[in-house]
Amino acid sequence: MGHREDLLEGAKRCLLDKGFARTTARDIVKESGTNLASIGYHYGSKDALLAQAYVSLVEGTSDAFEGDEVTGGTAVTAEPGSLERFREVWSNIIGTMSGPGSMWRLSMEIVVMGDQLPEVRDHLAVAQREACRGLIPLLMGGREEDVPEETVDTLGRFYVTLMTGLIAQWMFDPKTAPGADQLTEGLRQVLQAATRK
Repeated sequence: MGHREDLLEGAKRCLLDKGFARTTARDIVKESGTNLASIGYHYGSKDALLAQAYVSLVEGTSDAFEGDEVTGGTAVTAEPGSLERFREVWSNIIGTMSGPGSMWRLSMEIVVMGDQLPEVRDHLAVAQREACRGLIPLLMGGREEDVPEETVDTLGRFYVTLMTGLIAQWMFDPKTAPGADQLTEGLRQVLQAATRK
């Protein structure tokens, strides 16, 4: 690996160990075996590097949303757009939150400290939009590149809002956080109420 990749891997390890606010440039350099100048050269700033490292962690975790033998979880096989598909996908997503050392605590750190980490927040705001886009085909079928911007702004934001709330609940009190069956039943009740005459 080159310095760029070494820095990214070192930053990921630092984030998981210390979080955003407590990770220093020197921590990243020590963890990656590089030098301070290489952070600026390859990423522009420590915060930009940390943001990229976080996005990389999320991308690695999001592979588990579909579930397979490699990433764990249950393979998503139900009809796109169905309640069963909703349950399967959210079961896998929740599985990434419930394990020891879940990286989703970093999301809560950004929510709470976003104003103190403006460069990280700005980078992650862009990544959040891509998360909105990526969740839609996973739950509804189709391809990411075919998702209209209006759907990203509505359905995608709905899914990310649901995910953010779940992350908060799982980080705060995993014993009482909802599972996929509870979420699916809640959605079923909402749909039932909405379609009553």
